[in-house]
Amino acid sequence: MGCFGFLKAMMFLFNGIIFLAGAAILGVGIWVKVDSGSVLNFLQKIDGAPGELGQLLNVGYLLIAVGAVLLILGFLGCCGAVRESRCMLLLFFIIILIVFIAEVAGAIVLLVFKPLAASLIQRLGDAAVNNIKKDYGNNTDITGLWNTTMTTLKCCGFYNYSDFTNSPFVVKNLVYPVQCCSGSPCSLTNAFNSTVPGCFGALKKLIDDNAVIIIAVALGIAALELAAMVVSMTLYCKIGSKRD
Repeated sequence: MGCFGFLKAMMFLFNGIIFLAGAAILGVGIWVKVDSGSVLNFLQKIDGAPGELGQLLNVGYLLIAVGAVLLILGFLGCCGAVRESRCMLLLFFIIILIVFIAEVAGAIVLLVFKPLAASLIQRLGDAAVNNIKKDYGNNTDITGLWNTTMTTLKCCGFYNYSDFTNSPFVVKNLVYPVQCCSGSPCSLTNAFNSTVPGCFGALKKLIDDNAVIIIAVALGIAALELAAMVVSMTLYCKIGSKRD
């Protein structure tokens, strides 16, 4: 097997794995959204599974989006390599390049333009609080997503318990989410005296505590993306030279 054949085989194997992973994730996402009752029953049968696991049903849309992107990438990479399609290989290269540029731009914003990053986080926080005050307790998907986030990170709201003030949930039930208090019922007084942090602070602490792992994973993903771009462009050029 020559260099060209080896590159084709590696491209096919690598993107075949991506394609299968995307298909699996997409399938799970569709299952979660279409047959949520069966998923919930399955989760409840897991030994020791807490009731909050049912809120995982609300990540279905995210799974569908991620699965669809991986499916498309895997398809383009596999078919482009096997059929020696320059169009597919170029499209695969462009998608990976766009993702890579977006990641690099995000890293530059976070590392160099910290005031801008702080401003973006502030806008995100304002949008999150508005989202809570408008839809928490009124929209099932939004409520479930926040419940899952707060239960997982052991936090309350984006900043703190006050994010839920005047939300449909508090107006209707006259109590705050149970995640905002160490005990129940989670009244305004108990929420005020609680030491449960906001989800932004909890997430920031989690990132700080795992900074080395996150950087290593980010570098690994970047290396894979660069390798995929190099291989796809090499195949693109070699196929073009063969046809000339």
